[in-house]
Amino acid sequence: MKKLVLIDGHSILNRAFYGVPELTNSKGFHTNAIYGFLNIMFKILEEEKPDYLAVAFDVHAPTFRHEIYKEYKGTRKPMPEELREQVPVMKEVLKAMKVVILEQPGLEADDILGTLAKRAERDGLSVALVSGDRDLLQIATDNIKIRIPKTKRGGTEIEDYYAEDVKALYGVTPEGFIELKALMGDTADNIPGVPKVGEKTAKELMMTYGSIEGIYSHIDEIAKKSIRESLAANRELCDLSKTLATIKTDCDLSVNYSDAVCEDFFNKDAYAVFKELEFKNFLSKFSAEDADVNTAKLPETVVLAEEKDILSLLEGLEKNKTELGLIIAMEAKRPFGAALSYAENGGYKNIFFKASREVLNRLKELTGKVKVSTFDIKNQYEYLCKRNIDKSFQDYFDVLIGAYLLNPIKNDYDIEAVAAEHMGLMLKGRNEVFGKNSPERLLSEDEKKVADYYGAASYVCLLSRSVLENKLRETDSLELMYDIEMPLSFVLYDMEREGVLVKPAELKAYGDALTGRINELEASIHRQAGEEFNINSPKQ
Repeated sequence: MKKLVLIDGHSILNRAFYGVPELTNSKGFHTNAIYGFLNIMFKILEEEKPDYLAVAFDVHAPTFRHEIYKEYKGTRKPMPEELREQVPVMKEVLKAMKVVILEQPGLEADDILGTLAKRAERDGLSVALVSGDRDLLQIATDNIKIRIPKTKRGGTEIEDYYAEDVKALYGVTPEGFIELKALMGDTADNIPGVPKVGEKTAKELMMTYGSIEGIYSHIDEIAKKSIRESLAANRELCDLSKTLATIKTDCDLSVNYSDAVCEDFFNKDAYAVFKELEFKNFLSKFSAEDADVNTAKLPETVVLAEEKDILSLLEGLEKNKTELGLIIAMEAKRPFGAALSYAENGGYKNIFFKASREVLNRLKELTGKVKVSTFDIKNQYEYLCKRNIDKSFQDYFDVLIGAYLLNPIKNDYDIEAVAAEHMGLMLKGRNEVFGKNSPERLLSEDEKKVADYYGAASYVCLLSRSVLENKLRETDSLELMYDIEMPLSFVLYDMEREGVLVKPAELKAYGDALTGRINELEASIHRQAGEEFNINSPKQ
């Protein structure tokens, strides 16, 4: 049996926005809703492995429900601007992934989803419908599964509902779920319901009489006078509420299954969008061909294999007082190679070589006498300079610190982000290049791949220095960089080198006690709130 997955666009975006901590890319654009949406979508695709996929969005225009009840959804708060700006970009992402987007004036996304789900069931398909809106439980059948993502303990879990699950949870069938909502109303959608009939009473009435018609046929049997009188006085309001609550499943839609075939999600266009949004965790999903990036500006990295050639190069660079871009390639804090970039004959050269003890010692002498630009200098000081620095920090530049000072609210920093933001150069990230492989172990199998990655990084360090210095000067942050941040980086390195004596057993016991107390407090908060939510989310 072929399978169709349908996603309620705005609903899942909204849930992702409040469930994922605030994220922005280097340009300050908010990305947490898009990132969370994709996380949920990829989880669903992995679990369902569908043949067809479609995402439906609401259109900002009156629907047929507004025509019959102008106050419909009138109590909803405006969408936060940080979320609103992500909606059109979310659609761009989906279009780049060749995912069909469905929206139609006069209809809500629920109506589009309901229509497609029922049509697909009639055509012999199984359906998984993903939404944070429980209204769609009325669509559940034995072949239509409603999947509702929930944030629990900081992670995403998905509750699944077939028809029997709706009956087990609410005591009514999916069709009865509509009438349950008609009776008790819905403040989120501003559906009035019957005054004085809340959820508990509505459930009791539905379980006793089976339907709204059954309730009104036996209205004289209802013991509580206020409920009986309210029902009698508000039959038209009850019927109106049922109409508002009922999802249309017979909409005139032109979409075909062929429009929604799952194929080629991870293509060149999608890669470019993911890269722009700086979704590094997703880039490994792309093939090498689709992840082709602009490397036209990168000089080829030359690998030096002979130690004598390496030492000769380092000696020549020292004599010429050459400014260097330098990256020490390390695995578990142990160096296994190094990449250098420097200007030569009006161009640039990238060199990579393995790191023997003699080479590292000679490199340390060189870096004490020339200007060096690197990345994350604190973790490389041991191989860059003598034990005590007796020179100006003007000779050292940490691209990581410079990028941080220019944009301190980012979530993380890496050499690829610096290249993209400050040089307009797209580089493959570490995970894209190596995946779960160790670069050091990969040296023997694909030396060129390792060399090219570190050579590109050293090249970015060399060329981005002047760009970052100019931007720091414009923001009056250059003195902060050289007089405070760079010296502080050495102080931190020195502290880490000296270390701190601790009693491991006592430290572990203290940590365990804190963890236990945190769990107790979290459980208490959830009890008092009456539901589980992500305590680490400021919005929630």
